[in-house]
Amino acid sequence: MDIEIDPTEAGFAPERLARIDRYLERFVDEGRLPGWQLVLTRRGKVVHDSSYGYRDLEARTPTGHDSLFRIMSMTKPIVSVAAMTLWEEGAFQLSTPVSDFIPSFADVRVYQGGSDLRPNTVAAVEPIRMVHLLTHTSGLTYPFLRQHPVDAMYRERKLDTTVPTAIDLEGLCDELAALPLLFQPGTEWAYSMATDVLGRVIEVISGKSLGEFLAERIFRPLGMTETRFGRAADPEPHLVNLYAHTPDGLVRSDLFANGCDKASFESGGGGLISSAHDYHRFTQMMLRRGELDGQRVIGSRTASFITTNHLPGGVDLDTYGRPLYSESPMRGSGFGLGFSVNLDPATAGRPGTPGSFGWGGMAGTRFWVDPVEELTMLFFTQVFSSTPLPMRETMPQLVYQALVD
Repeated sequence: MDIEIDPTEAGFAPERLARIDRYLERFVDEGRLPGWQLVLTRRGKVVHDSSYGYRDLEARTPTGHDSLFRIMSMTKPIVSVAAMTLWEEGAFQLSTPVSDFIPSFADVRVYQGGSDLRPNTVAAVEPIRMVHLLTHTSGLTYPFLRQHPVDAMYRERKLDTTVPTAIDLEGLCDELAALPLLFQPGTEWAYSMATDVLGRVIEVISGKSLGEFLAERIFRPLGMTETRFGRAADPEPHLVNLYAHTPDGLVRSDLFANGCDKASFESGGGGLISSAHDYHRFTQMMLRRGELDGQRVIGSRTASFITTNHLPGGVDLDTYGRPLYSESPMRGSGFGLGFSVNLDPATAGRPGTPGSFGWGGMAGTRFWVDPVEELTMLFFTQVFSSTPLPMRETMPQLVYQALVD
């Protein structure tokens, strides 16, 4: 993307801004990242767009500014906003049971003890509601977490959105509904396949496929021409290869790549391919409280409502959640309707502004929006790691140290 404002005009010290690229470049030089792209904006204008490394390590093809990335869980905020456009029309209340749209969720049960082969379960005290899907408090889980017997039950049933399967989205939801929940709905936070279920609810309400609905409500209004489920061509020259950390260095990974490239169904939890340009359009719409270039996606009050902490009592994820996996810090962060929300920078141990919101993806991508500073940060790479990528955790201190106005 073209730089739209001089860094000094935007309140950045150029020499401090340069520190960010120098810091990130070393991860490529040391063989810890294949490549990356970083975009910063201030007051609605692009102030910094840099890239380094390779979209194809073997062919030494540079990452470039026209790269496409599997954004994985950065799909979730887009799908959550799309669902809330239906909420604005009165299609559901946050308290509406999910079983009103997916009947198989009418009689869910909750894990109480035992093994994955012989689980003890009890009936759910209350139904899974729409708010539980949007806030990850439903009791659903993810098979890759490998922390709980229910995770193992998901793997046994091959309920994994990261690899192609024979199951469709309707069938996936029926399978999930037949397995026990981690906890009673609404009593804890746990990262999960809830947004995949939310995607199916969107299909049932709208009568359209999830991809068609996202195109109608989000992509076309915002000019997000490169965002989609699955490859547009094979091969797709601008799609960055996905790599995995191994003891021998970075190795091409088809496992998670195929889940996005050749998926059996449109995964609302992690299936989109997108670009820095397109996700920039989405974050600018959120920064402007639901509108961009004359196109209103959601109401201004809805945008504020979505990015407010919805965890009971205003607590953070560390208090309310299971510390298994999250795309944001758990201490000092709450959770809205599809986004993490910065509650207290001091508790989180990193700079920022209370009320900032964002999320990330398993392949190393991350974004946040700071409405007070009128700042957005977008970071893209394509590497799967079993431990948190250090640059994602360090990015807030690097970005905010560069602001001097």
